[in-house]
Amino acid sequence: MKTKLFTPNFTRLLLGQISSLFGNYTLKFAISMYILEQTGSTAVFAGLLALAMLPTILLSPFGGILADRADRRAIMVALDGLSGGCVLAAALLFPGAGGLPVTAGLLVALSVLGAFESPTVQACVPQMLDGEAVMQGNALVGQVSSLAGLVTPFLGSLVYTAWGLTPVLYGTAVCFWITALLECGIRLPPRPRSERMSVRRIIREDLAAGLRFLRREEPGILRLLLLAGLVSLFVAGTVVVGFPYLVRTVLGLSAEHYGAAESAMGAAAVAGSLCAGLTARRFRPVYLAGIFFGFGVCLLAAGAVFPAGLPVFGRYLVLLAVFCACQFGCSLFSTCAITLIQQRTPPELMGKIMSCVFTLSLCAQPVGQLVYGGLFDLCGARAHWVLLPSGLAVCGIGLACRRFFLAWESGPAGRPRA
Repeated sequence: MKTKLFTPNFTRLLLGQISSLFGNYTLKFAISMYILEQTGSTAVFAGLLALAMLPTILLSPFGGILADRADRRAIMVALDGLSGGCVLAAALLFPGAGGLPVTAGLLVALSVLGAFESPTVQACVPQMLDGEAVMQGNALVGQVSSLAGLVTPFLGSLVYTAWGLTPVLYGTAVCFWITALLECGIRLPPRPRSERMSVRRIIREDLAAGLRFLRREEPGILRLLLLAGLVSLFVAGTVVVGFPYLVRTVLGLSAEHYGAAESAMGAAAVAGSLCAGLTARRFRPVYLAGIFFGFGVCLLAAGAVFPAGLPVFGRYLVLLAVFCACQFGCSLFSTCAITLIQQRTPPELMGKIMSCVFTLSLCAQPVGQLVYGGLFDLCGARAHWVLLPSGLAVCGIGLACRRFFLAWESGPAGRPRA
């Protein structure tokens, strides 16, 4: 069994991800600053972000079908080349056309292309690697994404403040084209030829095959997908929405305190991916139940600081520690869960199942943000009324899913017993 990690194929894929993610994240941060600056409206900003996310959610299943039917290398090269072309077109149109329509159109175009890109990249990792190197490869891809999220806000704000949006657009186009050039050097095994069918029949049969696999052949993967969706829901709700609300509104601390906390949580996410790679050889699926239980303990600790009578800065430090632990655990959980799913999925279905992972995560995040946004608004300063029940619920889920993961370990083909 091959265990080598930095194969020529994977190295090119990883370098390409570094280039495209850093360019893409920097661009999106600069665009967000531009939209807020031009409109002064958080409602318009949120609406544009929701509009940009919608094509990704709707088209990801079709991206999975394409990843399983076509040459994955060719798909990645074409998509990154098109992404660079779209960004260049926006840069050329930006001075003469209205800035908001151009940026909104660019966000939607990148969302459409991303719906096909993400399942393809995730499906390529197990095709390039084997054994424990699969988890290490997924961990490295996760680390690149976390590092990009950590660094690009500073880079984007620096470039945008100094030169405006247009140089960011040109730089991002170059990043996408560098990625496409790196991907041209990837060599994957030839895909078996399939019978010629109409597009409608391909979509119908491939979607049916994916659903049949999840419902009948590997129902454990479907349950694991739902657990991963719950993680995304709770983390998106409590960390993305709850933490800034707690720091800025409930505790009344400055933007500098929140910015420092964001950097610390970004570093915790990187550390989680790194831990997944380092512990790949000793990893057991049942550890995921412990990580889920740990989320609940963190939420209980976060809720306990409010009735405990701690000073404001003491509450801030406790909240920072527990939410950093949540980010660490979320990164670790997602990397390990994706690897387990890839190990149980046949190559011909890999793209479709990875698109399910991507779509479910995208759907769970806004749901968690909406639910917890409403709950925190309802409870106001009594945030423990939200955090303590959530912590108990998550602890209960963690205890309940331990049996599921033990059954996963003992299943003959990774198929948990009912």
